[in-house]
Amino acid sequence: MIRTRVRNSRPCAGLTTALAVFFAFGPAALFAQGPSDGDTISVEPWQANEVLSAEEFVAPPGPIAEAALAPRWLNVSLSNPNAGGTWFMDEVGDGPVGMDTFSKPFHELGGMFIDFAANRDRRLTIRNNVGIDLYSSADGRKVSVDVPDGARVSGPSWSPDGASVAFFAHFGDATHIYVADAESGDSRRVTPRPVLATMVTSFEWTADGAAIATVLVPEDRPAMPVEPAIPMGPQVKKTEDGDNRLRTYASLMETPYQEDLLEWHATGQLAMVGLDGDVTEVGQPAMIRGIEPAPTGRHVRVERMTRPFSYVVPVRSFGGVDEVWAVDGSVLVELDSEPVDTGIRDDDDDDDDSERRQVAWSPDGTALTFLQMDPAPPEDEGDAAADTADPADEDEEGEGRRMDHLMVWPAPFDEGTATPLYSNRARMQSYTFSDDGEMVVITSRRGQQTSQYAVFPAESDSTYTLAEWSADDFYDRPGSLVSGDGTVSGGFRFGGGGGSQGILTSSDGGSVYYAGVRYDEDPMTNGPRSFVDRVEIRTGEKERIFESSNQGASERVSAILDAEAGVFIVDRESPRAVPQSFRVEGDARVQLTENVDYTPDLTAAPVERFVVTRPDGFRFRVTVTLPPGYVEGTRLPAMFWFYPREYDGQESYDERARTYDRNAFPSFGTRSMEYLVRLGYAVVEPDAPIVGPQGRMNDNYEHDLRNNLAAVIDELDRREIIDRQRLGLGGHSYGAFSTVNAMVHTPFFKAGIAGDGNYNRTLTPMAFQSERRLLWEARDVYLSMSPFMYANNLTGALLMYHGLQDQNVGTHPSHAPRLFHALNGLNKDAAMYLYPFEDHGPATRETILDLWARWTAWLEVHLGPDETTTRPITFEDGSPPN
Repeated sequence: MIRTRVRNSRPCAGLTTALAVFFAFGPAALFAQGPSDGDTISVEPWQANEVLSAEEFVAPPGPIAEAALAPRWLNVSLSNPNAGGTWFMDEVGDGPVGMDTFSKPFHELGGMFIDFAANRDRRLTIRNNVGIDLYSSADGRKVSVDVPDGARVSGPSWSPDGASVAFFAHFGDATHIYVADAESGDSRRVTPRPVLATMVTSFEWTADGAAIATVLVPEDRPAMPVEPAIPMGPQVKKTEDGDNRLRTYASLMETPYQEDLLEWHATGQLAMVGLDGDVTEVGQPAMIRGIEPAPTGRHVRVERMTRPFSYVVPVRSFGGVDEVWAVDGSVLVELDSEPVDTGIRDDDDDDDDSERRQVAWSPDGTALTFLQMDPAPPEDEGDAAADTADPADEDEEGEGRRMDHLMVWPAPFDEGTATPLYSNRARMQSYTFSDDGEMVVITSRRGQQTSQYAVFPAESDSTYTLAEWSADDFYDRPGSLVSGDGTVSGGFRFGGGGGSQGILTSSDGGSVYYAGVRYDEDPMTNGPRSFVDRVEIRTGEKERIFESSNQGASERVSAILDAEAGVFIVDRESPRAVPQSFRVEGDARVQLTENVDYTPDLTAAPVERFVVTRPDGFRFRVTVTLPPGYVEGTRLPAMFWFYPREYDGQESYDERARTYDRNAFPSFGTRSMEYLVRLGYAVVEPDAPIVGPQGRMNDNYEHDLRNNLAAVIDELDRREIIDRQRLGLGGHSYGAFSTVNAMVHTPFFKAGIAGDGNYNRTLTPMAFQSERRLLWEARDVYLSMSPFMYANNLTGALLMYHGLQDQNVGTHPSHAPRLFHALNGLNKDAAMYLYPFEDHGPATRETILDLWARWTAWLEVHLGPDETTTRPITFEDGSPPN
């Protein structure tokens, strides 16, 4: 039996030899390679059936393990600059977490997972990094931040002046905040007692960089509640009046003890921590779940969780209060209060659209800003419905529309002191201030038309249009406003958020900058181009100051260091060249990173992309990856990997392809099916469109699923790529659900792999995926889409895997055992692997390797050659790739 091992994740030096052995003799000649201490590789003969039966973690063939754990986390993308753009920050990873860390005890409370020994959210324990590196934007020089011994790090944040970096240091029993000097990397601890990082999992600098707002463990904290040894009563749930369409949550509170335990874990002390370690406690300990200090540091916006709790929704839906606290602890104003959201829908209780929206601090921190619409008039004074109608239905001047206001509310936030800074009859979607607060950019939408315009409140009510676009103008959109620190989103978005995040302006304050991507109407032929435009505020005049090439390479501006001098950080990649960051200044380019392609044979693997037409005329795309050195006409066993999606027609499907980048470098992760080409498989990734009228797409689910797969198989057969007698199919989540559906409704596949799936839709009766009808409104659809109901028709052999802590709505871990029980009773060929502590997708090194071992063994057993088939693999030069 092959036992668990942990291997160093550097590239496997024996890869070429292993591939040569495989291609000569097949998978049985390979070895299960798994790590032991250091760089030593332990080897045992590969026996597929033993692997499938092993009750310990196993490892896959060396070429697969090497690809899955290739240290791509060591590659760097420079996209987090400090103020001034002199340094960039990169967190240094060390690969997937180990099961020893993943299995550390934790409390599970209504969707919250708490590492109680360290007083932090479990995610901070299992998702962190080993270090922080700083890179000079001038020449790529690297400074490594001094991380304390025994600590892991997360959440690094630049100080406002860009001279320091603060970060969480996670120890086995506590989390602290450290601050490091950017020039030297030297760090020091600033929190005299541990952080309480259970609900507030980040911290905030004050604008002057003198202090950090955080939540600490209370000094006089009582002992953690102890669960009663004898139950005090039954678990109790009762329905409430109203239309309640709750999702099937995996983790909910159950007992009064758990409620007390949650309150204990959530109760922390808000504090302002000086860089010298001096602590100013703000207010009394409370169940704080969000903090936002004013730039001045004199006030803090605090969101508190409140009782009562609930047994029918997760913690994230519990009630809360949004308040502003002074640093002396006094509560100045309550901004909002919400009860627990139990999912009850009441059509007679419409939201009040005159409430405050997008509340944020003003740039100078002396006031709050927010959007607010005038109240609707009483019904007897006019048609209230007209006041909330789509702006597209109004006349050009917006007459009849209630006024919408950008309000300013100065401290101490007394009632009646908020005043309009700007007003408009068009409802404002968002607003963003310049850093000096002299200008605000507002985004408004009228029907399909969106506009962004600048307002200078101190001058007049005049507006200056910066950009306008229609929802239909996909190929001619202006991009996004560049933020004050020069970072670029890399794509298009509908304006920024509210408040004082800042806008990059020219030195004279007369221009702003937009950055985005221009997509081609024929993306399969022409790649996208990224661009940066300077827009003069008062005239709207636009000047393009950067545009990338799209010939053979993909370039994206990640940061603007000096817009007026034309100095940018540009990430460049191509289908054969791993992404690298460059400093671009005019025609001069300085490469700042030295990233590595850890799997060059996979990068160079032949890839075919083509369009398939179903018998009903619907066209969709297929991607096929072939083994390096593949010779045309060689028929291969194939593994299909897919994830169906719903559309209301050809046009909506075609829209998804508009952002395809033919010049992008292949993106591989720990579960990329392309690794199977190293074992001689063709890897087929077909789109699987489910098409029907809006709201009724799933009426055609089974029909379209079958026809999609049949059309792809026929086309691959015609191209002489596949051996259609040896086909496998797999998918994760909704892809797993669809994999099992395909295997009970078609005869095409000999082997299936289904992970973290749902196999009985009657257990998600309140809608799922894009289906919005209830079970009792579309009973036949729910039943026909439930492969559990057709388990007796399963063809081929099915491997299921599921994480035992799966928190995804709709894919409870019980689905896999129930289906396995049915298949076992029906004498079907199946296997099931349930992974301890894993959520909706594998995370640990041990699970990742084990899955690949089971997958490759499953395919070896069920798709391997027999007496009637052959599996020829030939190469033009007679040898495997280097």
